[in-house]
Amino acid sequence: MPQLVLFNKPYGVLCQFSTSGARATLKDYLRIPGIYPAGRLDADSEGLVVLTDDGSWQARISHPRYKLAKTYLAQVEGIPDEGALDTLRRGVDLGGFTTRPAEVERVAAPAFLWPRIPPIRVRRQIPACWLRIVIAEGRNRQVRRMTAAVGHPTLRLVRYAVGTFSLGDLPPGHYRRVDAGEAARALSTTLPVARYGR
Repeated sequence: MPQLVLFNKPYGVLCQFSTSGARATLKDYLRIPGIYPAGRLDADSEGLVVLTDDGSWQARISHPRYKLAKTYLAQVEGIPDEGALDTLRRGVDLGGFTTRPAEVERVAAPAFLWPRIPPIRVRRQIPACWLRIVIAEGRNRQVRRMTAAVGHPTLRLVRYAVGTFSLGDLPPGHYRRVDAGEAARALSTTLPVARYGR
């Protein structure tokens, strides 16, 4: 039977199984042979990584043609006004491409969130706030580039959900297996967005 695994990637962990000097990788947390990430997170980002040993599932989750929604919680520097939020919603020109329209809203600081180690850099003179951002693409460091383009660099980035698969109460550094039948049913249809804070 195909396998599908949800992993809460800690900050600083490389999203690969090959070793990389002193940096921790997925190999340090997951001892399940044959699975690979269906989409990656950069080392500075935290949260949900979906892994599978099934090629069709991997494509369904990660290939841009399926427009699978990814939900992020981004702590950004400053308080974006409605103009900045509308720019993020409509699409941001990042030089080589313009992002697709996104769902963006300010949200309260996530109560479930674990402390980051090391903590983010705090500047007492500059406030910060949290945004919920849902995109249906996943270019390199896209959310960070989007918020920086509207003048609000991302301080902390957590991927909360991929389609209907979400972190739930999964602690950082832990994983859970998804029943193969449940995964197959979810991935055979158009997935709605997992809701956060609604």
